[in-house]
Amino acid sequence: MLTDLGREALWAYRSDYRAPADFDAFWASTLTEARGHDIDVRVTPVETPLRTLDVFDVTFAGFGGHPIRAWLRRPRGATGPRPAIVQFHGYGGSRGSALQELHWASAGYAHLQVDIRGQGGVTPDPAGSGPAYPGHLTRGIESRETYVYRRIFTDAVRAVDAVRTLPGVDPARVAVLGNSQGGGIALATAGLVPDVAALHAQAPFLCDFRRASLIGGERPYVELSRYLADRRDAVERVFAVLAYFDGIGFAARAEAPAWFSAGLMDGIVPPSTVFGAYHAYRGPKEIGVWDYNGHEAGGADDLRAVLDAFGPLLEPAGQ
Repeated sequence: MLTDLGREALWAYRSDYRAPADFDAFWASTLTEARGHDIDVRVTPVETPLRTLDVFDVTFAGFGGHPIRAWLRRPRGATGPRPAIVQFHGYGGSRGSALQELHWASAGYAHLQVDIRGQGGVTPDPAGSGPAYPGHLTRGIESRETYVYRRIFTDAVRAVDAVRTLPGVDPARVAVLGNSQGGGIALATAGLVPDVAALHAQAPFLCDFRRASLIGGERPYVELSRYLADRRDAVERVFAVLAYFDGIGFAARAEAPAWFSAGLMDGIVPPSTVFGAYHAYRGPKEIGVWDYNGHEAGGADDLRAVLDAFGPLLEPAGQ
């Protein structure tokens, strides 16, 4: 069944979110500090049974100079600079196996799949955290300086910086994408790196936090509502922190062509929060709306649509 507003109401919905006056200054300072560390990209070949793709284990310096891991996959024998895809995974997940997520490299792209710090993969988060509800969403939420997504979003920007240094990658043709948490991270990255070439945010998490905390009945948003249930006097302070990390704020600053998607039966990411970001998005945009789908949104149909859309955007003129 529908978990949120119907189609007509979603098209009319506009979020009450407002970005803090120093939103841009906060992120400019954060990224300047991070870029003070050498990007220190290290690329190690990985042996696999794949015959058409090469795979590499990549490490680069993220927030605080901390090492961030990723897989790089690219077509074997490809010549000339290739467009690149930077992908971010879902909440609590990982970069997975070297043998997964092969479609982007198979389609001809250099594909960097980032392992999010402190979640289910191989990249630790050296920074500590104060009290938090079990999970990741409330880690460090006491202040904008310590909130975990300050580190994660900075890592994502540095992933774009890193992929642009790699031999065989055209730095002018880098797209960012992800599902759920990955879509929210990709959206933030598009807002922080104004010259990325394209964005796909499939059922993006981390948007319209206040509404999501009130109507989202499943994890991860329930982590936020349960944290606040025990801290009744902290509500406004917490949302003042989250205002620096809300996808709607980044959407209003992003200019790359974008493809969003939402399933109207999504109990994890309320569709209205996706539409809140979509309506605020500054650049050219499209959205796929799937009446009978949940958090998977359009699934393989989304993938096909974005593969078709990214082709002309990321290929050089004349090809």
